[in-house]
Amino acid sequence: MCHSDESRPPSPPVVGAVAEQGRIDVVSADGTPVSAYYCLPDGPARAGVVVLPDVRGLHPYYMAFTERLAESGLAAVAIDLYVRTAGPALDGTRDDAFPWQAHREQTTPAQIDEDSAAAIDFLRARTRDGLPVITIGFCFGGSNAWRQSASALDLAACVGFYGQAAAVGEAAARAAKPTLMLIAGADQVSTCRSQVDLADTMRAAGADVTVVVYDGAPHSFFDRHFDEWADASADAWKHVLALVDRVAGPA
Repeated sequence: MCHSDESRPPSPPVVGAVAEQGRIDVVSADGTPVSAYYCLPDGPARAGVVVLPDVRGLHPYYMAFTERLAESGLAAVAIDLYVRTAGPALDGTRDDAFPWQAHREQTTPAQIDEDSAAAIDFLRARTRDGLPVITIGFCFGGSNAWRQSASALDLAACVGFYGQAAAVGEAAARAAKPTLMLIAGADQVSTCRSQVDLADTMRAAGADVTVVVYDGAPHSFFDRHFDEWADASADAWKHVLALVDRVAGPA
């Protein structure tokens, strides 16, 4: 299962202050107002992050994750992926009762990329032109983050937690952007082997791909309530922030 309303992301290794946060709409290229939640750090942002949620859409876990990113000195915005078919997220979020299955089937890679582009524009408008931006996704969002390694989006890098190789599809053969794959070794949604093979395909296309496999970890291990996976979560944070250092320079 993906992250539920009760799930919360673990804290980053260094926690700073958050200057601003709130619910907003970012306007996509086709004029769609996309439900989103943003957080800005207290001080200049080192980089920006577009967060792509799991199949359940924009819910409290991802709102909290943007806050954790801002505590790390990053400007972050999490976007909902279902506005076109489900309408705006009620009170800015989706809960566990949201019937995501039918809406997920109606999403398209082109629309997700347009919405991501709107989020990138928002982050740069609130910080500075040329802000390096990465995308971080989980499950369904993780698959799309890996796929965006082959996209025309102005992204510095792409990060995915427990994505699905099949959902990346033929885009893997065109991957070009630096990519981080954080893989649950005991994932029951997408096998570890299929994700490692996906990395090989993306490397063959020319992308710089880093693969980290957490042996025995389940799907959705990145959760502060999972004490047994606290070390894996801490290590995942280190890899994410090391990638930020690569694209934005050290803090």
